[in-house]
Amino acid sequence: MTERAETRLNLSKATVLLLQNNQTELDILGQVFIGFGVKAIRKCLTLSEAEECIRAGIVFDLLVVDCDMPAQAGFDFVMRLRRMEDSDNRLAPIMLVSGHTAPSSIAKARDCGANFVVAKPITPKVMFDRVMWLAREERQFVVTDTYSGPDRRHKTFGPPAGTKGRRHDDLSAKLGKPVGPDMSQSDIDALLNPKKASV
Repeated sequence: MTERAETRLNLSKATVLLLQNNQTELDILGQVFIGFGVKAIRKCLTLSEAEECIRAGIVFDLLVVDCDMPAQAGFDFVMRLRRMEDSDNRLAPIMLVSGHTAPSSIAKARDCGANFVVAKPITPKVMFDRVMWLAREERQFVVTDTYSGPDRRHKTFGPPAGTKGRRHDDLSAKLGKPVGPDMSQSDIDALLNPKKASV
């Protein structure tokens, strides 16, 4: 997908749930998504409000959840939602926003079933880039006894297209000259279409 095509993403029909435990941050985040063209936004200041939206059967195209809620309530909310087999929101993309991006917090976000973590303070550009990344998400949804959510093997996908990686071991988008024999078609198919993890 080209950068020009990406900027034409139409979010006017998207339904977004925003769960933040700070009114100012909730208002700012709401304005950011209004700026993206989203018209259906449910702003929740408490966990009970967000859970009521889920129970009401509203189907969301994206959930943005605060990691910094007391007693890790944001992580627990995502984990419970991913286990709700009768909810249409179980497979919805979930983005966590956090003021604490220590490796332990990132690991909790990954292990609760979130798709992505964005560090506070957010900016419209970073948020839009992450929404675009989620729109192109191709990771399989995995269900096991201990985890439910997108495939956690995320690091190998590299940074979003058109952005510079932050890790020292991010692979370059530039291809070098071929080395060695070509792979067989069955080997290529196995790489591009891995089997879904068994339940």
